Amino acid sequence: MELRSVEELMDLLHACRGAWDAPNLPHSRLRSSGGTPMGGPVDLHDHALQTAALLRRGHPSDKELQVAGLVHDIGHLLRPGDDAGHADHAADAVRPLLGERVSRLVRLHVAAERYLATTSPGRGLSPQSALTLTVQGGAMTPREAAAFEHDPLSEDAVTLRQADDAGKVVGLDAGIMEDWRTVLELVAAQHSRLGA
Repeated sequence: MELRSVEELMDLLHACRGAWDAPNLPHSRLRSSGGTPMGGPVDLHDHALQTAALLRRGHPSDKELQVAGLVHDIGHLLRPGDDAGHADHAADAVRPLLGERVSRLVRLHVAAERYLATTSPGRGLSPQSALTLTVQGGAMTPREAAAFEHDPLSEDAVTLRQADDAGKVVGLDAGIMEDWRTVLELVAAQHSRLGA
């Protein structure tokens, strides 16, 4: 699926309410043994808002990075159950609308998790993140880590990943999805002007 309008993307982002990122399982209200939904403590909607808000706070002038944070997990909705491929599905979907940099950041957020598992093995991962890391290939080899470091977007991808990891707070008010429409329109218009 390729998203061709901000309206289509907004509809998809609104559909993230009540959807969870449980790996290799359908998203329909799965529950852990403790009774909480699998896929993390917040649904994809709240996770998108929190991730984007953290990036806006830390990088207020980088609208593409913020937007990448907003859309990075929509692949879970596009292909439910394909956790290993969710970043690729999301990146492919947003490229025509939001451009190459947003698409590459979305694609790289999984590689950034694998990179951080290699370079910062002591960082705490939630049980869900540990499970998804395994599904997505585990920690990088030294050669993979070196190649990742040479990517011009690696630092931004790590920044996105760190916001992704932090954007899972139950009850945190990170605004409403409609607040992001203007930013999405701005990034889409900029991409369109660049002759996409």
